[in-house]
Amino acid sequence: MVQPTASLTALVAALEAGQVSARELLDLYLTRIERLDPPINSVVTLAVERARAEAGMIDDARANGRAMGPLAGVPITIKDAIATSGIRSTGGAVELSDHVPEVDAVVVDKVRRAGAVVFGKTNIPRWSGDYQSYNDIFGTTNNPWDLGCTPGGSSGGPAAAVAMGFTGFEIGTDIGGSIRVPASFCGVYGHKPSFGTISTYGYLDNPVYHRTVADVNVFGPIARSIDDLELLVGLLSGPSPDDAVGWRLELPPPRAVSLGDFRVAAWLDDSFCPVDPAVLDLLTIAVDALERAGARIDRERRPDIDPDEAALEGLRLISSATAISATEPEFDEALAAGRVLAHRSWDIMQRQRGEIRQRWSEFFGDIDILLCPVVPVPAFGHIHSPEGSNWVHGVLSDHGDRPYSDLIGWSALIGSAYLPVTVPPVGRTAGGLPVGIQVVAPYLHDTTALAFARCMVDVIGGYEPPPAALG
Repeated sequence: MVQPTASLTALVAALEAGQVSARELLDLYLTRIERLDPPINSVVTLAVERARAEAGMIDDARANGRAMGPLAGVPITIKDAIATSGIRSTGGAVELSDHVPEVDAVVVDKVRRAGAVVFGKTNIPRWSGDYQSYNDIFGTTNNPWDLGCTPGGSSGGPAAAVAMGFTGFEIGTDIGGSIRVPASFCGVYGHKPSFGTISTYGYLDNPVYHRTVADVNVFGPIARSIDDLELLVGLLSGPSPDDAVGWRLELPPPRAVSLGDFRVAAWLDDSFCPVDPAVLDLLTIAVDALERAGARIDRERRPDIDPDEAALEGLRLISSATAISATEPEFDEALAAGRVLAHRSWDIMQRQRGEIRQRWSEFFGDIDILLCPVVPVPAFGHIHSPEGSNWVHGVLSDHGDRPYSDLIGWSALIGSAYLPVTVPPVGRTAGGLPVGIQVVAPYLHDTTALAFARCMVDVIGGYEPPPAALG
């Protein structure tokens, strides 16, 4: 019997061995969503007839001995911020409530060509702009480990769907932590790739999406195992169609493979963004366990940057990258308040980022991996600011009345420098909420982050289904 919470690689093996057909696996997921998703509200659009027809064609082709793609017959959902041809794709915004793209995003085209069966879309915040996942079209997505908490954002619906076994895998987007935070909050694996290595064409951050690349933004996989992430990073990476005429991408091999061969730094807390004890305790326990298992970990090494300044610069760059979604009055207000940048100011900060990226490069000269928090708190209770802007008015009242903006510090510090990050789960709090850790590698050394995260599984464990997924 194939388990819906099995890894992608196990699902592929079951399909190839004839243990389950593509039609049967699709129906398994559809039945499961109908039965278990209502209290979670992660899958918000279904395209059942089309998916069943595609699954049937794959079954027929397999029965006739035709060559199959590496994902042939795997049913998947796609984050609603990513365009899928023939399936409603809204970006979480009422302006696109009935939007059905005619063309797939590049990443969707790649997984479809590999044989994946896209059968639905998963929930997000409006224009992917929050660490929660709610909007005026589809309502609120709840954390499968605690319905009173957020699954994170903006890929909250995707991460919850992966955790619950509603999909073979997901593809998320990440500007300020939108893959990393939901992976941490939902207890699944996520990979934020090096900036520019996976095409982001088809990103819905505006009623008219475009071919340009938003600064900092990346697409990456969310899954239930490191094997899955490695398969998907290999499949999705590469130049955009416009660049493929002359560009090639060849990511270097991992710097090490065995746990004891990696040179590791651990930066688990800092005054620029203090980490809640519930999170810090789990991170410390994980690092202690890795050290006992043979990892060489330096707990004092830091990049030669001012984290307060670097995180603030990252936040401002991220805010400017997302400002395209704002209306003119919203943009003018944000510009006046200093939350976004005029072009000259952005250009100056771009130069400053170049200096910060050089400091990171120097740091990684004799360090292979940095371990640091994803977010300073575990999943928190739903906060829907009556003013409509959590970033300005939200308060994390269940974590000492911290300002909502504290959530982005560690994510912005890493993401705005374009570094690759794998997020594996490392444990659960006393209240049962999952916590992950950022496994950061040098720019373009995505395979190094993935390889170290693989070593962590034997020491710390990996994905476990939430109790709600076992019903």
